[in-house]
Amino acid sequence: MQPVLDVKHLIMDFGGLRALDNIDLEVLQNEIVALIGPNGAGKTTFFNCITGMYEPTKGDMIVYPPGKEKTRLNKLKPNIVTEHGLARTFQNIRLFQKMTVLENVMVARHCRTKSGIAGAILRDPKTRKEESEMVEFSYNLLEKVGLAPFVNDIAKELPYGAQRRLEIARAMATEPFLLLLDEPAAGMNPKETNELDKLIMKLREEENISILLIEHDMKLVMSISDRIYVLDYGRMIAQGTPAEISEDPNVIKAYLGEAFDA
Repeated sequence: MQPVLDVKHLIMDFGGLRALDNIDLEVLQNEIVALIGPNGAGKTTFFNCITGMYEPTKGDMIVYPPGKEKTRLNKLKPNIVTEHGLARTFQNIRLFQKMTVLENVMVARHCRTKSGIAGAILRDPKTRKEESEMVEFSYNLLEKVGLAPFVNDIAKELPYGAQRRLEIARAMATEPFLLLLDEPAAGMNPKETNELDKLIMKLREEENISILLIEHDMKLVMSISDRIYVLDYGRMIAQGTPAEISEDPNVIKAYLGEAFDA
């Protein structure tokens, strides 16, 4: 199967600290892959490298957008990475708190629009048509993530779980082929986590995208992942299916003896 992301020999140094040590990771088309590990293992650092927030010390990061030429992500700015089809959420919710739910999604949608400053000022028919399509596209996304009833609510007034779903909707507004979720279940109660589980599976199937997620909720990871990579102190210590990872002695040791419920 064709990969959509292929990372080889990735190294990230911060002064004398090696945060990522020779990391190889691959995500295949239409696959859900989890990246797990103890706090401080380097998971978010990895996300920051492939999304252009950090420039890695060494290594190659290649994406293969379906139907397009491959692209090397090294040295690309975050907005350019997004234009190439990668979108992410963050550990800490980063919504536009004072904007409405719909406006949050529409802001993200601007990277796929063509109207420039002149169009915004002159309000020509082409610009008005594009804005109308943006509203419709954004609303349809909110329907998919179960937020249509909150369309005109202010983002900061949403329940916590709904804010998490809004972050995912905003990322999806950029039409990614690879969605990166950084601890999407953090702070959620069991009911919200179960709903998130279903949403991630739904997005993969209906939008035909690949998903790479960082997550500490092992029940969620084991239930939705096709494959799992495990980081510990910046090094990859295991990879495999959920069944293989749940029985791997190196993984169990890294999690201080915690048994996985597969």
